[in-house]
Amino acid sequence: MTQTEPTDQDLWAAVAAGEQAAFGTLFDRHSRAVYNHAFRLCGSWSVAEDLTQTTFLVAWRRRGEVQLTHGTARPWLLVVAGNLALTEGRSARRRRALLGRMPREHVPDPADDAAGRLDAERAMGRVLAAVRKLPRAEREAVALCLWSGVSYPDAAAVLGVTEVAVRSRVSRARTRLATLLGPTDKEDHR
Repeated sequence: MTQTEPTDQDLWAAVAAGEQAAFGTLFDRHSRAVYNHAFRLCGSWSVAEDLTQTTFLVAWRRRGEVQLTHGTARPWLLVVAGNLALTEGRSARRRRALLGRMPREHVPDPADDAAGRLDAERAMGRVLAAVRKLPRAEREAVALCLWSGVSYPDAAAVLGVTEVAVRSRVSRARTRLATLLGPTDKEDHR
């Protein structure tokens, strides 16, 4: 600091009187030290930035009531930053503890979901190709009873046939699909 620059005590008195430019000078003079101090206390660049901003906000709010020790604002600013870092640390521990008490939900990997969808799509394509080879009456019975869960009596009423005819169509369709799809796929598409 040169002889022509105002002291922290002079600047603080001007800040207490409401001079914003004096506060800007104090900020320029001490913000790097406050930031470095905050970073050493919390170990996070972004939290240190927040602590630095909050420190100077506290300084502005308390500008009329703070008395500087030995004519410098730095020690007081560092104590404020330290107290804010302690408060932030306690808050972070509480958040972590709260999150630790919450039940953990398994979040599936989107890649697994995409792979599963592709596999299911391929398998469904094989099933659809096999179903297309069935006679129309059996395709209708499969679509209603096996895929959509319609009861045999309801399917019979919709198709205009007897319940025995619907059961027979489903049975024949299952036998043909088992042959068309092979033994491993038959169990997956019942």
